[in-house]
Amino acid sequence: MSNIVAIVGRPNVGKSTLYNRLVERRDAIIDDISGVTRDRKYGVCEWNGKKFTVVDTGGFVQHSEDVFEAAIRQQVSIAIEEATIIVFVTDTTTGITDLDEEVANMLRRTDKTVFLAVNKVDNGSRMLEANEFYSLGFDNVFFIAALTGSGTGDLLDSITEKVEDYAPEELDIPKIAIIGQPNVGKSSLTNVLLGEDRNIVTNIAGTTRDSINSHYKKYGYDFILVDTAGIRKKSKVHEDLEFYSVMRAINALEESSVVLLVMDATDGIESQDMSLFHLAQRRNKGIVIVVNKWDLIEKDTNTARDYEAKIRERIRPFDDVPILFVSVLEKQRIMKVVETAMEVVENRKRKITTSVLNETMQEIIKAVPPPSHRAHQIKIKYVTQLPTYHPSFAFFCNYPKHVKDSYRNFLENKLRENFKFTGSPISIFFREK
Repeated sequence: MSNIVAIVGRPNVGKSTLYNRLVERRDAIIDDISGVTRDRKYGVCEWNGKKFTVVDTGGFVQHSEDVFEAAIRQQVSIAIEEATIIVFVTDTTTGITDLDEEVANMLRRTDKTVFLAVNKVDNGSRMLEANEFYSLGFDNVFFIAALTGSGTGDLLDSITEKVEDYAPEELDIPKIAIIGQPNVGKSSLTNVLLGEDRNIVTNIAGTTRDSINSHYKKYGYDFILVDTAGIRKKSKVHEDLEFYSVMRAINALEESSVVLLVMDATDGIESQDMSLFHLAQRRNKGIVIVVNKWDLIEKDTNTARDYEAKIRERIRPFDDVPILFVSVLEKQRIMKVVETAMEVVENRKRKITTSVLNETMQEIIKAVPPPSHRAHQIKIKYVTQLPTYHPSFAFFCNYPKHVKDSYRNFLENKLRENFKFTGSPISIFFREK
């Protein structure tokens, strides 16, 4: 089970403010797309040692100056189907509205965990007024002020009690998810990969989503392929399709170890692509960027090189990622996608012995030591790889809290230069020796 927390409710109750509070990072994944009246918000929250994905549904309603009962009902319906936990946000300053009642009626019929967050409770009188929301009939009620953070700690404590420590990498067979925007060629890529020798492909039963989990076992490769393209069946409405796209992509991403981020070569890398890329990075998933429809691009000698350079510029500082130019229609470089994905699977599992790690990194640290802190020289004495499902390293030093981010990036770059971690995020921790 993936860990997705969806924030639902009518407009202007503070859903986006709560989202920002939960994600609580400067690099929260929020994309404003010009010409579109919504922004898509989905990011990672870490609390009590657990991580989960937060989706703010409010950004998916068009014409936000209006009240769209139908659109809100549809969003709540999607959230009920796709999310693990639902946070229902209301506003104590307006009291219970008819739309609140309607959303509550939908949520009471689900077997999903629902937390009622009564927002804007920032003084004693509002605390008294907020008591009326108990009449909505939910067991888990929290009085919060998302703007200041009041009460959100208790809400997060309760959420993390329900969130599971999910580790898909414990499976013997790796899971590779195909994600991306609608109409970039996800279904076509899946069909090309699985369309031949169907006798060696078995559908895995038991999934409650339209995402297709297939066992790929041929040409010496063995993995589970997760295709999210089934979303097209769910709705004819663009808004719903877009929302389903996001929820299904996040579900597939959460359950995978490596993702194939498929882009349309004719569109270039868009904000939605960047959102999915950064979400995969924050969740420490391996990443391969697949630029499809390359046959439609007019080319000269440097077209691929220049196109790749633009992508790497957008994804910095994590630009040690394979970028493949393919044409699913023409079946160009399709097997290269499989080969590269499996290489990233191996890179993500790579273990470096402590002796080799210290022999290499200590020479680098000696040549370029970390910047001093208030005249105190920072000395890194020892480094070891941690027993995690993705590459993680602990550098033991005398002032761990004062090592600058720029030096952290320097160490990551050196690890990548000396050891093969292409396509895999790296986590670096500084600990006191």
